[in-house]
Amino acid sequence: MKIPVHPGAILREDVLAELGLTVGEAAERLGISRVTLSRVIHEHARISPNLALRLEAAGVGSARSWLAMQTARDLADERALGKPKVRKLEPVA
Repeated sequence: MKIPVHPGAILREDVLAELGLTVGEAAERLGISRVTLSRVIHEHARISPNLALRLEAAGVGSARSWLAMQTARDLADERALGKPKVRKLEPVA
């Protein structure tokens, strides 16, 4: 199964690059620190609900779509680790 692209890469390549914004400029406009945004666009941190709402307010997609991309990536990362050892939840005899 192919692992979905990290939403930070999409933000870096399809949004910031297309708009010609530096990380610092974008972070200032979004009201977050440059370090926070840098960690996301370099795929060291997740898109948080807070950042998703800020991106939506800035006119860059919907918060729901950013979080859906992040969730798809998170699930793929977990699946890549292998199946966890669990037992079925069944009624106690």
